[in-house]
Amino acid sequence: MNTIFRKSMLSVAGLAFAGGVFAGPIAAHAANPVDGKPVAVAVQSAAPKPQGEQSRITLNDEQTANVKAIIAATKKAGLPERAAVISIATSLQESKLENLGHLGDKNDHDSLGLFQQRPTSGWGTPEQITDPAYSTTAFLKGLRQVDGWQDMALTDAAQTVQVSAYPDAYAQWEQQATDLVGQYWNS
Repeated sequence: MNTIFRKSMLSVAGLAFAGGVFAGPIAAHAANPVDGKPVAVAVQSAAPKPQGEQSRITLNDEQTANVKAIIAATKKAGLPERAAVISIATSLQESKLENLGHLGDKNDHDSLGLFQQRPTSGWGTPEQITDPAYSTTAFLKGLRQVDGWQDMALTDAAQTVQVSAYPDAYAQWEQQATDLVGQYWNS
């Protein structure tokens, strides 16, 4: 008898649910007519929170000029602020925003410029790579080729372009890069 009672209750509950699904919206619309105009809803996506411990350095005039050059190249490429944040964080990790020339024995292979790009890897000539506008444009070209870079964690987007031996190191610069873009994007 318990089984019959349970099945009966489930049937009644099922009918009540189905009735609510089918009649509920109809009854609600009949009582409150809708004008049929679409409503625009503004949705702001929250800026991604930086991953892990954050690092920060004090910038000198040369480093600040390089930040401005990265932002200018990003704007010229028609990319959003997020691209500038990724670029600046990458440069903070790779060179501390210093335009590195040939470092002799301290050099990582033939890496040069703000992003430690290598002529032998096809990034450009040494003269091109040490030009902040050119090196940023080259980095951004690589970033554009990364599917979904806009929604990736900063360190993943940067690593996909840079192919570093330290793939998680970019994350530590996200907050400072975000602050710098906020400070100089509209100046």
